[in-house]
Amino acid sequence: MKIARVEAIPLTVPVSFASLGIDREEPADLTLVSVETDAGHTGYGISAISHPAPVASAVNDVLAPAILGLDALRHERVWHVMSWTATPWGQSGYASHAISAIDLALWDIKGQAMGMPVWKLIGGARETVPVYATCGFSFLDDDQLVEAVCRVRDMGFAGVKLQVGRPGLDESRPAPPVDEIVRRDAVRVGRVREALGTEAEIAVDAGVRLDLPNARKLCRLIEPHDIAFFEEPILQNDIPLLTQLRRETIIPLSAGQNEGLASRFRDMLTGGAVDIVQPNVIITGGLTQCLRIAGMAAAYNTPVSNGGGAPHYNMHLQAGVHNGTAVEWQFSNAVACQAIFPDAATPAGGELEMPDIPGFGLMPDTDAVRDYVWRGS
Repeated sequence: MKIARVEAIPLTVPVSFASLGIDREEPADLTLVSVETDAGHTGYGISAISHPAPVASAVNDVLAPAILGLDALRHERVWHVMSWTATPWGQSGYASHAISAIDLALWDIKGQAMGMPVWKLIGGARETVPVYATCGFSFLDDDQLVEAVCRVRDMGFAGVKLQVGRPGLDESRPAPPVDEIVRRDAVRVGRVREALGTEAEIAVDAGVRLDLPNARKLCRLIEPHDIAFFEEPILQNDIPLLTQLRRETIIPLSAGQNEGLASRFRDMLTGGAVDIVQPNVIITGGLTQCLRIAGMAAAYNTPVSNGGGAPHYNMHLQAGVHNGTAVEWQFSNAVACQAIFPDAATPAGGELEMPDIPGFGLMPDTDAVRDYVWRGS
């Protein structure tokens, strides 16, 4: 079964936050990749959380010519060719996004060819996965934040995640001092805990925007609120600094959703930098590489969890491996995925039920894809 055609389409999907009680619309960028074989199978993969135009270009102009004619079922061989074509000197960046989307499409084809859903093909550890909602966006004022998390609780999600540390050290324009941002975030976390009560799970995510002193300060301020985990607290996921912070806080640390190299996860594990690793199938090198990372984590008795959107792909990894845990329902990206894949699952009772459809079970709406093609800016 040979790869006959590869195409990437950059998309920008408008996402409404009305379900969270917020009168706001934001664009969500996705790159949709389709791979066709000479046997008539078509698989679909995506990447996100990055500018879609260069990712699509990396697929169409760099990777597609390199893999045409290769056996679509030999995913390790195809992955090796893509890796040495797009990242010959150990880079990642947009190349990792492009490799991920193609790799997912190939696993979709493999599942179709074998007549099995991907989660079962890779191990079938569980039939449902818990799902938490990222709904505590930094653009919300305090009252909007409380309303959003309460709505999410009423929808039945297992927990909520809040954005913290923003704008933080990533901002070049004038902004409040980072210390002021940290103190403001601590107050917001406290309000959310008060609104949700003691039983709800609350996590926070700094998106690699804090230095060690401010991450340490925020940990100390929010530790009394029983935080489930602190995602990517340190700038650049600096592993020695994560290790130091982990020794100084009782809050579990997690990282990895935007990493493109398996060796980064190895170093997190050997360095004792995190309690949870978060390989992301749409960015970290697809399912092929994420399975390697999940195996490394299992050897360290460390769970893997999903951070970074695309729950409808990431849930297959979490359900497939025995150390899989929760899936993130990042409202903007999850809603964008549902706009492209109208039959994509919706959580119920804090869980996502795994489909029995071969492959990933996702078929894009061609009209929606046409309407949301990225037009440039």
